[in-house]
Amino acid sequence: MKKTRLHELHRALGARMIEFSGWEMPVEFKGIIEEHLAVRRAAGLFDVSHMGEILIRGKDALRFVQYLSPNDAGRLHIGQVQYSALTTPQGTFVDDMLVYCLGPEEYFLVVNAANTEKDFSWVSSHQGGYDVSAENVSESYSQLALQGPRAQEILQPLTGINLAAMQAFWAAHGKVAGIDSLVSRTGYTGEDGFEIYTTSENPGAMAEEILRVGRPLGLLPIGLGARDTLRLEAKLMLYGNDIDETTTVLEADLKWIVKFDKGNFLGREALRRQWAEGIRRKLVGFELIDKGIPRAHYPVFVGGERAGEVTSGTFSPFLRKSIGLAYLPVAFAKIGTEIEIGIRDKRARAAVVPTPFYRREKK
Repeated sequence: MKKTRLHELHRALGARMIEFSGWEMPVEFKGIIEEHLAVRRAAGLFDVSHMGEILIRGKDALRFVQYLSPNDAGRLHIGQVQYSALTTPQGTFVDDMLVYCLGPEEYFLVVNAANTEKDFSWVSSHQGGYDVSAENVSESYSQLALQGPRAQEILQPLTGINLAAMQAFWAAHGKVAGIDSLVSRTGYTGEDGFEIYTTSENPGAMAEEILRVGRPLGLLPIGLGARDTLRLEAKLMLYGNDIDETTTVLEADLKWIVKFDKGNFLGREALRRQWAEGIRRKLVGFELIDKGIPRAHYPVFVGGERAGEVTSGTFSPFLRKSIGLAYLPVAFAKIGTEIEIGIRDKRARAAVVPTPFYRREKK
């Protein structure tokens, strides 16, 4: 298994380690519920160095990114970030990703750990005709995520970047704890926070400084377990569960990242056709009325008939209720529709509810 550069620090902090996408990663330190609530109430520090990074450079960098993805990267200013996807000609997902505009001819794609090699092969296979270079720089980078309402308070003493002036989905280069970094106001938790990228060989020194400053303010190290429950409360997609090469961007309730008027991109015609004809199924959120915890692949029933399956589900530590996501026929996707979740040999009543399940209060 691969190990991140923070592996020894995780061990020293008492992490319980698991295999995840070929990496040995911390799943929890003090416990998933305690870590989850720390992020909602104070702050949490995540090692997400397993994520993939692809650098696109050259005269046609913007044209190439525009072709690969449905969102409009042409709207990005230097230092701005957007959520997007790599799409197939069928309008389905190769992956979802963040796109950073680092310069007029330089774009930084952040992709999922399990898909890094696949994504890079996909990008490389479509380079023909574009004056660009594509480089998989994942092994050079470590990534930390500092998330929670006290994230700015914790990070500011360690950097000269004016964090108060940084808006959501913007980024800046600077030092963090004396280490050269790229810092963006982004995250995967539904909270305010920052993601920090560095090519330093010793990112553990940065993590230790963040923990030193943050511990008195309630900061905890966070594992993958709480990362998953946090992202689900915020209805943030997990590739392989909620989206994949069988689900279109429109079915995934992500119409807002599809910009048909920007020009040609992979999957544009398929998505235009689907939008004109109307989608037949849609990703919805539900919460259980009966007791039980929904898990991925549990069957979903409407009117006694099987209508789909749970893509992600959990007991929400913050909301104190069982929640989940599932693709349902559009006729059954309306808020308030009663459904049933097959949990072992029983069926638990549930209802389609608005999402995200959790929305932070903005100051």
